Amino acid sequence: MTVIEQMLNKYTLNNIEDEKNAIKEIMQEVTLSGLARTDFFKHAAFYGGTALRMFYGLNRFSEDLDFTLLSPSEDFNFDKYLPAVKEAVESLGLEFEVGNKKKNFKTNIKSAFLKGNTRKQFLIFYPNTTHLNQINNNEKIKIKFEIDVNPPLHATTEFKYRLLPNTYQVRIYDKSSLFAGKLHAIIARKWKHRTKGRDFYDFVFYIANEVPVNLHHLEARLKQTMTIDSDSILSLESLKELLYNRLKEIDFEKAKLDVIPFIKDDGDLNSWNEEFFKNIINDLKVKE
Repeated sequence: MTVIEQMLNKYTLNNIEDEKNAIKEIMQEVTLSGLARTDFFKHAAFYGGTALRMFYGLNRFSEDLDFTLLSPSEDFNFDKYLPAVKEAVESLGLEFEVGNKKKNFKTNIKSAFLKGNTRKQFLIFYPNTTHLNQINNNEKIKIKFEIDVNPPLHATTEFKYRLLPNTYQVRIYDKSSLFAGKLHAIIARKWKHRTKGRDFYDFVFYIANEVPVNLHHLEARLKQTMTIDSDSILSLESLKELLYNRLKEIDFEKAKLDVIPFIKDDGDLNSWNEEFFKNIINDLKVKE
């Protein structure tokens, strides 16, 4: 059995979207394994929705790989690490372009990507596929990975391990620090007309799993984005108030539409409304 077949074994594939998502998730793991061959995780940590899915059991698909440096460095560049990612991809007989995404403006987020022709990947991952006629010739499988080069303070990390596509170790934000990042997104994200229901889906996951929030890290994040004053001291009660105020702005029907493509069962969304989230906010706990 090939490594790809081993990695596909954990998936239930009912349709072409399931098959595409499985390829994307496997390529996320291949990217991590490539980065882990270098000193990347001496300087950086994995966080965000994909980290929560891969290492803590979140039951939804997440598109991107999010990283953060452990200490600020505007000079960070992905170029040093991309050859190892390319080598990890090619070791499995896969054809993906790996590159650095150049930006025309200064930002704390630096980006790189992995992309390959969807039809070519289907022939490798699913040799007996009957779905090629449903895929445009130019369609691409894309994996974006980003890193925050000016990280907020007080996050805590731990190491996690994976066995496929090979044995490797990843430094990752612990659950309490991940929760702080998610609460920051709920409070401070500029949604415009597209409410990110994924943020609220993850929020329910944290509450259901009784994860306490890293309040000091959340405070640092909120100050960095000037969401709260630099001399403010965030408490559990002031956090709840920020969340209550945010709920008043949310169209939960739009939030449901955002998250539905990323989950298997949308029955969990039936209870979503302002009152539901007000009630579960009361279950928030702070990491001691």
